[in-house]
Amino acid sequence: MSRTPASPRRTRRLPIALFLGAASLTALTAASAAGGLFGLRAQAFASHAWIQAEDDFAELRQDTRDHVLRFWTRASANTRLARRARERAAVGTPGTSTANPVVLTPVAPTVDSTPVLSSGGRISSNSSRPRLVNLPMPVPAVDKASAAYTRFKGWVDAAVAGNRGYGFSAAEAALMYQLSPEAKYCTLAVSMVEAQVSAAESAIAGGGRPAVAGDSYLEVGPMIADVAATMTACGGSITASQRTRWSAYAEQAVWNIWNYNNAQWGGRSHPWSGWSVSNPGNNYYYSFVEATMYWALASGNSTWFNFLRDNKLPALQTYFARLPGGGSSEGTGYGTSHMRLFSLYRIWRDATGTDLANANSHASDSIPYWVHATVPTLDRFAPIGDQARSSVPDIYDYHRRLMLEARSVATNPVVQNQATWWLNNISIARMGSGFNYRYDLLPAGTTGAVPSELVYHARGTGHLFARTGWTRDAMWLAIVAGPYNESHAHQDQGSFTLFSGDWLAVTANIWSHSGINQGTDVHNLVRFVRNGTVARQCESTTRASTLTVNPGSGGSFTADANLTPAFCNSDAVTNWQRNFTFANRRLTVRDSFSITSGTTATFQVNVPVAPTLVNSREATAGRLRVRVLEPANATINSNFSSGKYVEDGARFRIDVQGGTTGYVVELSEI
Repeated sequence: MSRTPASPRRTRRLPIALFLGAASLTALTAASAAGGLFGLRAQAFASHAWIQAEDDFAELRQDTRDHVLRFWTRASANTRLARRARERAAVGTPGTSTANPVVLTPVAPTVDSTPVLSSGGRISSNSSRPRLVNLPMPVPAVDKASAAYTRFKGWVDAAVAGNRGYGFSAAEAALMYQLSPEAKYCTLAVSMVEAQVSAAESAIAGGGRPAVAGDSYLEVGPMIADVAATMTACGGSITASQRTRWSAYAEQAVWNIWNYNNAQWGGRSHPWSGWSVSNPGNNYYYSFVEATMYWALASGNSTWFNFLRDNKLPALQTYFARLPGGGSSEGTGYGTSHMRLFSLYRIWRDATGTDLANANSHASDSIPYWVHATVPTLDRFAPIGDQARSSVPDIYDYHRRLMLEARSVATNPVVQNQATWWLNNISIARMGSGFNYRYDLLPAGTTGAVPSELVYHARGTGHLFARTGWTRDAMWLAIVAGPYNESHAHQDQGSFTLFSGDWLAVTANIWSHSGINQGTDVHNLVRFVRNGTVARQCESTTRASTLTVNPGSGGSFTADANLTPAFCNSDAVTNWQRNFTFANRRLTVRDSFSITSGTTATFQVNVPVAPTLVNSREATAGRLRVRVLEPANATINSNFSSGKYVEDGARFRIDVQGGTTGYVVELSEI
């Protein structure tokens, strides 16, 4: 499918047959399901059939496109349902008693009665918040002579003139008013929020749910942020009636997030799945916290403020304290959702003085993580996990924003300078999509410096990156061996990616149509097959692969991975250890495994071009040479696979077969 570089998403059609129990219920089709990390308000999610079906399938109601696709890409739905049950049991939310839930009218017990500021915020009556707490400016002081400001102003002015660009939001108009207080900006912001609330009221009056509830409340963050930002910046342009209606709408939306079993609109019950309301590692969680934080700060609602301070924000701190080295357990595709996470840290810091970003090392570590995860040509990144926005892992606006946000909350000048170097040298010198222009208002800095290290191990995620240098002709390597506990992660424990000028060995997922092929057969690892069935790696919150790394000089290292914990059971493989040695632009992989009767083990390497068989133990693919060193009876399959093991677009795979206890394979550059 064609794709423009600026496009934030690709459209795809993936028919899905969903069978529930022995009844084999009607197939649901996710037509034109848009990829993407977490969406933008203007990006339509074509999951309407699923949303309509939710009333009949209460247990699965309103699941997201990507989680629906897991029925197709993974064999068992029970794993996901069990995880949701665990999440439900762990939820701690306000207002979850059997008392009457909030309806779409102002509700006195949950609305702060302290004085309203002209900006729309309130003076806190909570003794633990003695200072003024209000929704702060979403960006720091802006240089109005900068090209970034000129671009952003032009983007908003075009919208004022009636030419709203793709993804334009009310919050952008409200921000422009704060930067340049001209009434036209508030006029636009108010009209857009009024349209959002009016459409919601119309849907509710008809017995339905408003758009903010769509796709498991995925868009609630940016949509409620529009309401909150406009009420804050343009309070003088909002009527008393609008303030009442908008407040009731926002309050209900936020309440429904955390009270999913009792959620309702207009007095009618509209429960939803509660997907990831208690999972700080999932991108949905950031949207939920964003909506709650913006609304709490804009309205002065002490209930939601305290709920964030005492519950949801500490959960973030606890979770990310377990990810030293930065990055995301969702991988590098959905991991860019941390651009929103770091933005929330900044908003909370500026509003309350509490620095969440530096309570642990994760945010600061994410700067070197992404610097090292970027290939030497500075235009692509390590394709770890689902790549739903674009299956090809090209650097995009989202990566630039993530680094800008991380730099804005970092306090360590060393990593700030690394961020500056990266921002000033990657292939995206500025935001390419108009709806991202506002983030270029965050300073990139002028003093840049590359890291001194050539090997980087993010221990929390289990991602290892190494390179022979910081020049564009360097050889670069990525390895995955760590926890596998998120739905957007892959069965790629033990896999590697090799790059020199271009991909030498890389997951076949990057050439697929969907970017969400999660099985072992698309990754560079050992494929274990018992009686025709590929042994699956499984998500687990109690077991994880491990990786021990010993760095050398010039980017060299040795690493030992224990990958046995990655497997669901021991039916096929009872032990798998993998050793990596990287030096002199050469990677040697040593595998040792124990397999059961009827199981075969195949060392596989996915490559971008058709391989050539040199002899039974050596093959080349473009500039990559693959040589089998051990065992003596192992051979390279001359019938190279092409396009048969992902849904479409696969390249080629080199298979090494014959080993019953292990392999030693060398990969080098021609």
